[in-house]
Amino acid sequence: MTAAVEARGTELGRYLKARRAQVRPEDIGLPADAGLRRTPGLRREELAGLAGVSVDYYIRLERGRETNPSPAVVDALARTQRLRGDG
Repeated sequence: MTAAVEARGTELGRYLKARRAQVRPEDIGLPADAGLRRTPGLRREELAGLAGVSVDYYIRLERGRETNPSPAVVDALARTQRLRGDG
């Protein structure tokens, strides 16, 4: 994969990053005062842990280096981020 493609990421990666920024820790049962956050939303580590995937794997998804997650991983990420399939 070229650097230009990796820099742009994938549609899935951009979506995951944007959605992660929209979910507050208290939305998923984590303490609201869990330390200083440089960016809004969940930390990658928090999201990966709740979804049951490794942090490294989640980062690869978000950066577009992993482009074919299993349906189980997609379901776990959706569940963790409180996404619903009915809308």
